[in-house]
Amino acid sequence: MTDEAPVPLTPLDEDWERALVVVAHPDDVEFGAAAAVARWTEQGKTVVYCMVTSGEAGIDALTPQECRTVREAEQVESARIVGVDEVEFLGFPDGVVEQTVALRAAIAQQVRQHRPDVVVTVNHHDTWGGSAPNQADHVAVGRSTIHAVQDAGNRWIHREQLLDGLEPWGGVRQVWVSGSPAATHGVDTSATFDRGVASLEAHRAYIDGLGWEHFDAAEFLEGMSRPLGTRMGVTHAAAFEVVSMTWGD
Repeated sequence: MTDEAPVPLTPLDEDWERALVVVAHPDDVEFGAAAAVARWTEQGKTVVYCMVTSGEAGIDALTPQECRTVREAEQVESARIVGVDEVEFLGFPDGVVEQTVALRAAIAQQVRQHRPDVVVTVNHHDTWGGSAPNQADHVAVGRSTIHAVQDAGNRWIHREQLLDGLEPWGGVRQVWVSGSPAATHGVDTSATFDRGVASLEAHRAYIDGLGWEHFDAAEFLEGMSRPLGTRMGVTHAAAFEVVSMTWGD
């Protein structure tokens, strides 16, 4: 008896110009999707990052005030490495993010401001595909992002935002969920894998704060990207669940 062959990943549609990446914490993009972002910016696409929190509860040895400064700086540098020039921080409290109307409104405002064709977010499922539970902030942000994209196109939802020229935006075709156990699509990151590694390494204070003394970013990311690459017939890949935001797809 032989093991079943891995299910192939369908290449993502890359016929778009603007993406908004909405995640819970600094480092969420880098643990899996940053190499895909590097590929897209190399294609000339515009990608904007939106961090719901500043990760200020992430380093035990630093107070939240100290940690916020460090982690925001690391995220800005990490984004620069993969060609992202704009990073928004929404300022929600790290570790206790809830799926509220206020969170939906804040994300919807980002969608209306940046007018992306696609939105990338973090895994919103309860687990990573096995028994290990997902982190609560990820679940809240991922689910809220999907609903905020719906909100953004309706002028009668969060209508207090529609001042000074800001308009509804219903142009998001799909939401792509990074790290999802339900991923069916992939991106070939073979040519940009090293930039993804460098972007993760830029979070050095955070990694050191976790006590990962012998952490090897390349080895860690290869553990995910090579099996996903096998599913696409390439060396490295990133995988995404695709949530359609248009009728009929």
